[in-house]
Amino acid sequence: MSKDKVRIGIIGAGYVATNNFLPVLPRFEDVEIVGTMVNDIELAKKAQKMFGAEHAVTSLDELANLGLDGAFVLTPKHCHAEQIEFLLKAGIDVYSEKPMATTLKDAERMVELSEKTGRKLMIGFNRRYAPVCQKAKEVYKDVLPDVIIGQKNRPATEYHATLENAVHIVDLMRFFGGEVRDLTAISKFTDPDYETFTTAQLHFENGASGMLIADRSSGQWEESIEIHGGNRSVLIKMPDSVTVVDEKEQHKTEMTPLAMGWAKSEDKLGFSYAIRHFIDCLKEDKVPMTNAEDAFKTHVLLDRILRSAGLPGMQ
Repeated sequence: MSKDKVRIGIIGAGYVATNNFLPVLPRFEDVEIVGTMVNDIELAKKAQKMFGAEHAVTSLDELANLGLDGAFVLTPKHCHAEQIEFLLKAGIDVYSEKPMATTLKDAERMVELSEKTGRKLMIGFNRRYAPVCQKAKEVYKDVLPDVIIGQKNRPATEYHATLENAVHIVDLMRFFGGEVRDLTAISKFTDPDYETFTTAQLHFENGASGMLIADRSSGQWEESIEIHGGNRSVLIKMPDSVTVVDEKEQHKTEMTPLAMGWAKSEDKLGFSYAIRHFIDCLKEDKVPMTNAEDAFKTHVLLDRILRSAGLPGMQ
């Protein structure tokens, strides 16, 4: 793409759009926000005003006719597959919030459609792009971990809690450890749609061992990754700090203003870097790191964990 500006459309105007994307997209001088789409025209116009977009529309047809290079799908998950399919067939590259579909069958179809149309499909596993996770990846770029412990805990359950909230940690465990050969999982529940916890023991293809802990009866929200191997250790406390330990010293980096400007949440959680990555991939015709094919592997792994634990999978 040789254009000075990338023409972007935004679908959705809920919490994710307004809190994680609105603060970021207007920063980029090489991005032109052409249109916002919400089914309700008044909400579409409100989003248009917030994002400073040129147009407000209520249908995918109208949005596609605005001459877009790329689109952000920031709607509830049950809408993703249909909207992604339409956009890819219309010749538009897509960034979609996770998951790309609510079933593995539809997710696989999105992968195939991206390949068939030759359009990019990036899935928003933003934690990979977070500064603390990127720093940890640097430590293990030449050394394979032996042990990875990932936790995603919250103080109350919800419908399909592990599926809804552990997916980012599962993706990070793949990011650091590679593909999983075998796994065993357990879960505690009275109603399998509202589990109390899920834990899983993972055996990676490279020989590493992993433990996933997804508890919904903890004291507070917590995301953490602990990695050991090669006489090094890394402890990530999402999204605020990363501690690197070797045989000689321990070094902790905190995402304070000293470390990274104003340390805004959209930066610490990786959203701004993921968005910038997508824009750069469009401009430079590169394959996104969290492309559909790679993201599908995370969907499959999470489904394996859920089914092993006796929970509903991605049916």
